[in-house]
Amino acid sequence: MKIEIQKKDLLNLLGRTLNIVEKRNAMPILINVLLEAQYDQLKAYATDLEVSLTDSVPALIKEAGKVAVSAKSLFEITKELIDGPIKLSKKENNWLEIKQGKYLSKIIGVAAEEYPVFPTYISENFSSIKATELKLMIDKTVYSVSNDETRYHLNGVYFEKTSKDIITMVATDGHRLSLIKKELKNLNFAEKTGVIIPKKGLFEIKKLIDSNLEEILITIEGSQFIVKVDSCVLMIRLIEGKYPNYHQFIPQKFTHNIVVRREAILSSLKRVSLLANQKSKAILMSFTQNKLEITSNNPELGDAKEELDINYTGADLKIGFNARYVEEVLKNIDHDEVEFELNDQLSPGVLKAYKKDDYINVVMPMRI
Repeated sequence: MKIEIQKKDLLNLLGRTLNIVEKRNAMPILINVLLEAQYDQLKAYATDLEVSLTDSVPALIKEAGKVAVSAKSLFEITKELIDGPIKLSKKENNWLEIKQGKYLSKIIGVAAEEYPVFPTYISENFSSIKATELKLMIDKTVYSVSNDETRYHLNGVYFEKTSKDIITMVATDGHRLSLIKKELKNLNFAEKTGVIIPKKGLFEIKKLIDSNLEEILITIEGSQFIVKVDSCVLMIRLIEGKYPNYHQFIPQKFTHNIVVRREAILSSLKRVSLLANQKSKAILMSFTQNKLEITSNNPELGDAKEELDINYTGADLKIGFNARYVEEVLKNIDHDEVEFELNDQLSPGVLKAYKKDDYINVVMPMRI
């Protein structure tokens, strides 16, 4: 393998692989990116066996070939070189030589044959959707994904086509649940398609979308969720297992309905929770006639309280919540007013934008 490639092209190519290559030592080979030079392109393959990415950039190919090298090392070297062409050459024992002007370095590589078998797909049945819509749905659910590895089926977001043009995304960790519905036209998925997309894969999708894209292509093939953006293909291995019936976790009837201004309660929560227990982040909300009092108490730090004026005329109610859970919901609601739908201090509450049902959050109460 012997090529010449522009610095910006090589940097962009390697940059997309950095968060995918495995940093742990369970399989040392996975810290590498596989480079393949053929025709007029340099193609990169990166995988951690859960999320795989392939992309290509133009290059002057003087001699075709393949080699696997440390993605981080090659990226760091490339970043420090000056703008312009860089020469890459595969040497004996799979070392990769990097040359530019009077600079010369060699990094240890691995034979391409030792790299794990890379996933492939055959489907051309992709759906084109607005990138901003998918990113929005990820942002509004991914924070509720469980980190408990013993409940592996909750370690991702449930992506479901619930009717002809409606996609629902749901995440829960057992303490809270986030659900968003969006109308997305011309979806090629079968009706009632439901798959669990792992958290890491969702973050990689977001990174692709963050580059000011308008449309992306998505499909589901076998056990993979596939995203295409120009020459870049992201393949995400879906989580096996049955997602719980999330409908049964969403209360349908409420005895208390409270509307508050989003900014006011969010800023109050941030202040009061500073003196909450640092592990549980427990705060107490006391609803009375046109008043909401938020309090926190930590024997090792002190206590805090703040009173807000609200429009409420129902019965008095005291209910405890994890402040972080409520804050994360409030940060993701794009509306001036939010609605708390509650029953009692032991029952889960629903939090959503006022008079909006396309994005709802269920939060379990805490005993305080």
